[in-house]
Amino acid sequence: MNAVPGMRVPEPVLEIARRLTDAGYDTWCVGGAVRDWLMGGTVNDVDLATAARPEEVQRLFRRTVAVGVRYGTVGVLDGLGALHEVTTFRRDVATDGRHAVVEYGVSIEEDLNRRDFTINALAYHPFRREWLDRHGGRADIEARLVRAVGVPGRRFEEDFLRILRMIRFAARFDFQIHPDTWTAALAAASGLAGLSAERVREEWFKGLGSAQDPSRFVALWRDSAAAARWLPELRAEYPFVRPLSDPPETVVLTTGLTTDPAGALKRLKASNEEIGRARALAGVPAARAGSDAAAVRRWLSAAGGAADDALLLMRYRLGGPAPWEAAVQEIRRRGEATSRGQLAVTGDDLRAAGVPAGPELGRILERLLDLVLDDPARNERDTLLRLVRSWT
Repeated sequence: MNAVPGMRVPEPVLEIARRLTDAGYDTWCVGGAVRDWLMGGTVNDVDLATAARPEEVQRLFRRTVAVGVRYGTVGVLDGLGALHEVTTFRRDVATDGRHAVVEYGVSIEEDLNRRDFTINALAYHPFRREWLDRHGGRADIEARLVRAVGVPGRRFEEDFLRILRMIRFAARFDFQIHPDTWTAALAAASGLAGLSAERVREEWFKGLGSAQDPSRFVALWRDSAAAARWLPELRAEYPFVRPLSDPPETVVLTTGLTTDPAGALKRLKASNEEIGRARALAGVPAARAGSDAAAVRRWLSAAGGAADDALLLMRYRLGGPAPWEAAVQEIRRRGEATSRGQLAVTGDDLRAAGVPAGPELGRILERLLDLVLDDPARNERDTLLRLVRSWT
């Protein structure tokens, strides 16, 4: 059975909805996929909201995953192993601004009442071909507006993360924020301090990765006081061209946007790999020392494993490749050494040649690398060993 023209619900989702409906449980398509379809996007997956309680969903389907069963969400696996989220109708009965206590067994109308913004409070019945829009979400999509459902202050007090979601949606869709919603967000901004770093990091990364213009996303973070609490390292001036010349890479963008990227990502509890990348990238020389190939090899040597991130960062800043990017590719194509690990001799070779283990061995390797950076033709085992024997 196909959905109403203008919206196509994937067949695996329809099959899940059909089984729930046939079992007597009212079931609707909800969430971002419904919103995105109304905005002219494509749908790869659709979340379902249902009257069935989590244990009933698990009983109806053989293959399920308790992805968020505490909050009413069960993942149902289709025949190809893809996961589809099915969430019981619910309403909030208590909240501390971070976590909600929910009650099951309510209607789809009450379920939509607890949504954050009108553009997300939309539902579609895949069999009755019926739209449900109690809060003017479709009108707000047409007006390109982010507006809280109901009383804005209450929505933010229920979950202060909604302030950051508001910013992300506004930047992603290039929507304006309704004045009452913005005013309420500013009044509730002190609640941002109580959020978990992990949730804040997820919103920061998602926002940077989805914003049509990251400069607006960053400005909204600053204007809303989110930056003052979570990213005080944000630079006063936006450092990149508009629009970005390449797809967004969040660690690289964060490094360029902040004065202490490793410190900022540590506060956001990013992974050690992400923090290490940012620290290494921040230490890369902003430009090579000269225009010749030797200067580019020295830049590559200084950049180390952060070279590709550094080249991407320059693309963001310049709006195109760094002047030395083509030379970098040629050096790599020729296989020229830019690190000690690429030298034609190893530490074992030097010890066999009489160099004692310890600091002196490291100094000799650095000296050899320095010579090879100037003249790659010297990077031959016999040549380097002759040099070492002449020094020792």
